Amino acid sequence: MIPRLSRYARCFQGVIPSGIATCARDGTPNVTYISQVYFVDDRHVALSCQFFNKTRKNLEENPHAQIELWDPLTFECFRLRVRFLRAETSGPLFESMALRIETIASQFGLTGVFKLLSADVCEVIQFEEVEDFMASGPPEVATIEPEDGPLTEIRALQCLSARISRATSLDELLTATLDAFQEVFGFGHSMVLVPEGERRLVTIASRGYGESGVGAEVVFGEGLIGIVAAEQRLLRVGGARDTSYGRAVRDRVVATGGGGALHPEIPLPGLHDAAAQLALPLVAQGRLLGVIALESRNPLAFDEWHEAFLQIIATQVAMAIDRLVDEELEEEALEDATGELPAVAPAPLKLTFYKRDDCVFIGDEYLVRNIPGKILWKLLRAFVGEGRTAFTNRELRLDPWLGLPEIRDNLESRLILLRRRLEEKCPEIRMVPAGRGRFALEVTRTLALAERD
Repeated sequence: MIPRLSRYARCFQGVIPSGIATCARDGTPNVTYISQVYFVDDRHVALSCQFFNKTRKNLEENPHAQIELWDPLTFECFRLRVRFLRAETSGPLFESMALRIETIASQFGLTGVFKLLSADVCEVIQFEEVEDFMASGPPEVATIEPEDGPLTEIRALQCLSARISRATSLDELLTATLDAFQEVFGFGHSMVLVPEGERRLVTIASRGYGESGVGAEVVFGEGLIGIVAAEQRLLRVGGARDTSYGRAVRDRVVATGGGGALHPEIPLPGLHDAAAQLALPLVAQGRLLGVIALESRNPLAFDEWHEAFLQIIATQVAMAIDRLVDEELEEEALEDATGELPAVAPAPLKLTFYKRDDCVFIGDEYLVRNIPGKILWKLLRAFVGEGRTAFTNRELRLDPWLGLPEIRDNLESRLILLRRRLEEKCPEIRMVPAGRGRFALEVTRTLALAERD
């Protein structure tokens, strides 16, 4: 009797490479490691075919093969005897496997070189544990439960939902969400990115990194985060095998003189040694509002159940973002802010605005660009020229020079980005919330503004 394969989910995460043995028609054996053994259901697995190799040729001649899997926690070894059924080149299974491989290929500049040719579906006809694989037997896996009882999925959902519902601004919402990821799940490295223009995402909030990473950019369709944004689909990449395989393929191509045809590697913000990554799109009514990205040095940090559970959280966050934007727009339609706060003087701080790419520098150091850069320059000119310190989101939306979209302009996200960049790079200038849709500019040094083409 074959046990349910879903009970062995850890074995399919790719932490330990899987081996496969096939045999040609004439009886010649071939043993190799494979890129991906994909769990399909309790009776089927799929193999990723990325090159016209010996394994695939053997399966076509002789459909029987043997696969070995390892549990990365207990180091138990399992042997699967499988029968090759079919090669799928389209459909949900193929697309899911292809998207995962495309993500790794994009990260290492192997787009067009490292790609899925087919998802080779196999029926599992025998499943057995390899006895005495470890002389002393597998170690026990300790489970730690909190003093107040197990934190079940329902309790975790209750905790996160409560924090999300209490948020009264986008800043509060993102802070509450990332704090909850860390406190409830133990996810110590996370970030939120939002669209900036048509082809880029920009980081506006993060947790767990030495430097906050606010302002880091990702291009749509490149790397894990960029592909999640472009496809509006959750993606999880786990296990050292995925990235080490991509690295090995790239190194081999470069070593054989083909490096000139490769795309540059994409320097994603975050951990340079992440062993597991998960990214979730924030989508409301078919519109991409952002991406939540989680990382860990633990290759088993994200499990199958996290995908469905965290997608629920991502949906709630997206709906909350949509709600907060609607509430702000409604309030702007009812009232305008007129109050002024006293400007603060003293000492020269040189800021330069470059018109060509809407970029602001403090001295010789880059601060911010694009629409957030234009917003800052508008505020600074009003402060220096008119002595103004009180501003509203509404007036920013109505200023044609900023070039904000007429509908769903993502203004709140851009203001969060600008505020946090100022906190990091220029604490002498602060944007202080003064009620919904209102903020004040606080400046502690005299400003010297200059514009360049």
